[in-house]
Amino acid sequence: MAATGRTPGTISGNRGLQIEEPLIFEQGGVGRTGVDFEEPVRREDRLGGLAREGEIGLPGLSEPEVMRHFMRLSQKNFAIDAGFYPLGSCTMKHNPRLNERLARLPGLGDLHPMQPEATVQGALELIDSLARWLKLLTGMEAVALSPAAGAQGELCGMMCIRAALEAKGDARRRVLVPESAHGTNPATAAACGYEIDAVANNARGRVDLGAVKAKLNDDVAAIMLTNPNTCGLFEDEILEIARAVHEVGAYFYCDGANFNAIVGKVRPGDLGIDAMHLNLHKTFSTPHGGGGPGSGPVVLSGALAPFAPLPFVVHGEEGFRLVEHRGETEDEGQRAIGRLKGFHGQMGMFIRALAYMMSHGGDGLRQVAEDAVLNANYLLAGLEDVLTVSYPGHCMHEVLFDDGFLEDTGVSTLDFAKALIDEGFHPTTIYFPLVVRGAMLMEPTETESKAALDQFIATVRGLAAAAKSGDAAKFHDAPKLTPRRRLDETGAARHPVLRWRPAPDKAAG
Repeated sequence: MAATGRTPGTISGNRGLQIEEPLIFEQGGVGRTGVDFEEPVRREDRLGGLAREGEIGLPGLSEPEVMRHFMRLSQKNFAIDAGFYPLGSCTMKHNPRLNERLARLPGLGDLHPMQPEATVQGALELIDSLARWLKLLTGMEAVALSPAAGAQGELCGMMCIRAALEAKGDARRRVLVPESAHGTNPATAAACGYEIDAVANNARGRVDLGAVKAKLNDDVAAIMLTNPNTCGLFEDEILEIARAVHEVGAYFYCDGANFNAIVGKVRPGDLGIDAMHLNLHKTFSTPHGGGGPGSGPVVLSGALAPFAPLPFVVHGEEGFRLVEHRGETEDEGQRAIGRLKGFHGQMGMFIRALAYMMSHGGDGLRQVAEDAVLNANYLLAGLEDVLTVSYPGHCMHEVLFDDGFLEDTGVSTLDFAKALIDEGFHPTTIYFPLVVRGAMLMEPTETESKAALDQFIATVRGLAAAAKSGDAAKFHDAPKLTPRRRLDETGAARHPVLRWRPAPDKAAG
């Protein structure tokens, strides 16, 4: 890392409790190790001449050095456990620690996916219970639990739609995708062999119903629509869209990434939806991203249920069992699309999600949605007079602003986001959705208090005032208080350094 990027002003390079930390490879030394091994027994070389000839290149460190290195790195990361994380679209919400404890219970935390079914009846019952909750909350006929993330859930849903059409001998070629959709939507449809036909938004930030109807014919396989959408708005013409799609024999796929805003309030099945994935981290509080792994169950209508992927749990006279191979009947997966991944899904996420549902109950989950929408509208009310609101009216679980308020200030959306870092906040989502210029998408989630939102509102208002006062330099140099300054993101993307190499003098030594 360039020296100009380091924290200045101290002899050590440290800044109080913020410790300067080199790369782990820069710290390694010969002969240092946290574990001693006995000399291995020499065996016959079976590598066919491919044996390593030099050192493996791993850094040598003692146990305290390893612990301190990763602890110091963790202190440089922003996390939901450290503060407010207003990242729009991603739903960075608190993960209740009760759920973590339950996921580690003996008999659940130490399961192996290849155990005999007789030894995991409780786990299969838990999976069945989770499936029942998800079907109840969505009003759908079936659920596939094995998809490993939302994007794979999309793939599962679209594969089920393709299988249903093929079963009828219907070779449709097009999928309608709103211009404001998550990028995975058109990518998923393309991966399934479909042509993408974009649908424009209207002036209210919603899918244009007239544009949808104009594109519908017997060559359209499905529409992929997010509701609430990526502009943080409810698609209030969704019933008419669903009717129009079904009238031409097509299917309705809903991106369920924003189910958090309507859980317990609206059942997607009642809206005419045929398939929808659910991100367990976004709605049901399982860990997000690297704290995962992810899980993207897919709920299916009665028309698509026979094509659900393997495996799935069934309950008979002898208890619970997994259907892992296509059988001779639909109940035994006769028309299943096959297997999407190894084993049975993310068991740890299933436990956490079910614990969240059972601890809240139906009324509690309804309040989750109400509080998420309330918090977003609280941000809207507190900022709409100083920021530029992209679309009029109330929002759902997230609020969308654009860079109109920064016009002629010399400050960009990126500059504004970087300045938030110096204030101790993770930046909002910026430049998404793409249909809004200079977008700033904020999602407070339901787990933030009024005090936390008030502090964020006051900070954003202060930054907006600074930008409008002509203090552009404050933003161009941000962040100033982090261990590293602003990076050249364009240069890093065009010329990434993907492998560490020692400095020439160290390599020579």
